[in-house]
Amino acid sequence: MAAMELFEERGFEATTVADIAARAGLTKRTFFRYFADKREVLFSGTDALRETFVAGVAAAPADDCPLDAIAAGLDAMADLFAEFGEHPRRRQAIIAANPELQERELIKMNAYAAAGAGALRERGVAEPGASLAAEAGLAVFRFAFEQWTSGEEGQDLHALIEHGLTELKSVAQSS
Repeated sequence: MAAMELFEERGFEATTVADIAARAGLTKRTFFRYFADKREVLFSGTDALRETFVAGVAAAPADDCPLDAIAAGLDAMADLFAEFGEHPRRRQAIIAANPELQERELIKMNAYAAAGAGALRERGVAEPGASLAAEAGLAVFRFAFEQWTSGEEGQDLHALIEHGLTELKSVAQSS
């Protein structure tokens, strides 16, 4: 992807839409048909990922506790990330180097938590339990994803999520 290459070569701030369009063999106008701005190149799969997460929560067994239903959604997200090869690691390195992108990432993660809480409410989970479970689950996901993207190659995102959830449950029970 032209934008990723340029962000890695020049940095996010120093790369313009004109640069990306030229590298991709497009006009700026064509670029803007697909992306609102250059940041959206990095966040373009958000809707599909959120839908995958919500579908995973909805598909969890009916007798799962709220956090286990959220875990099913997180596993569905991990399945999707496994298909992307090195892209998530490259993307995350670019985001980590830019505070503006970190802010955008947090906004997107909050949207996932809200969607997860909504999916739990659809399953009959009342508030504040639905929001607490979704927020806790997404905190685990953020932690696991950071380990996965910055750690050794070959780590399993599913295992990192499972470990994080186990730790969360352990901490909650020992309080």
